[in-house]
Amino acid sequence: MRRLVPLALVATLAACPTYNSEPYLSADKGLLDADQWAGYGPEQAVAVAIGREFGQGSAAEAVAYGQKFDSVREIEADSLGHRLVVTFKNGWNAQVTPITDGKRGDETPGVAE
Repeated sequence: MRRLVPLALVATLAACPTYNSEPYLSADKGLLDADQWAGYGPEQAVAVAIGREFGQGSAAEAVAYGQKFDSVREIEADSLGHRLVVTFKNGWNAQVTPITDGKRGDETPGVAE
């Protein structure tokens, strides 16, 4: 019976999932291209720009970048979930995840602020 205890411990540890959700949230398979979604309006362009800065750096850097836009009222960082919640002055909320397409936020079409 004692010989099975290490085997049971290994099986228990192998069954534990990983909690790193960043690869899943930043994957864009099946989604619109970021530049196409940014073309839907000024708020969408700002959300894409913030997401691109988030993909290039940390959440704190993305929050600081997003606060420069006049249309943004508040940005909350969920560091465990790898996402930001952006509240615009018109009341619209957007969940922003890292966009890792190699572009910076200022390269987003439609960002005029």
